[in-house]
Amino acid sequence: MFTGIVQGKASILEISGTDNLKTLKIGFPDGALKNISKGASIAINGTCLTATAFDLEQNWANFDVMLETLKLTNLGSLQESDQVNFERAAAIGDEIGGHLMSGHIHCSVEICKIDSANDVHTVYFTTPENLQKYLLPKGFAGLNGCSLTLGEVSNESFSVHLIPETLEVTTFGELKVDDAVNLEIDPQTQTIVDTVERFMSTKKPA
Repeated sequence: MFTGIVQGKASILEISGTDNLKTLKIGFPDGALKNISKGASIAINGTCLTATAFDLEQNWANFDVMLETLKLTNLGSLQESDQVNFERAAAIGDEIGGHLMSGHIHCSVEICKIDSANDVHTVYFTTPENLQKYLLPKGFAGLNGCSLTLGEVSNESFSVHLIPETLEVTTFGELKVDDAVNLEIDPQTQTIVDTVERFMSTKKPA
């Protein structure tokens, strides 16, 4: 599990493999891989990946990414030298500063507008029709691994407001219109909405 509090940015050092299975070699800041072990989970742009190899002296780790993940997330479009958000898996007793996230991405959404007027940085994303019912104003979702509160939500788009700290620590400061961002719906919201829908579908008319 993850908390949605991104711990920093990492760099894509090398991409190898085939169209069906790629290996990402990712470089991390000093100390970010402390106490890592083979098989550890790290969220890369919100996607839960397994470390298959690592070098603590050179601060890199390898991750295998299968075809389904490459198609569903923005990991398939990464290029060498690109920056990605990362978060190590939460340990028992860690503070949950965001909201619990699984690292299982539902889809990627495109940035359709960025408004940085009056010291307010607002990013708008296209609303995926099949997931719209789970996107609620003042609710929250995972976007590239960041736990973020939703602002406006419409049939066409939804927005988030970003503080300077988020822009500095994550890749959101470098993103532009038409870039794809990974979306993970809040699982509690999804459970509540689906449960209510199932209940209402079985309720007989008065």
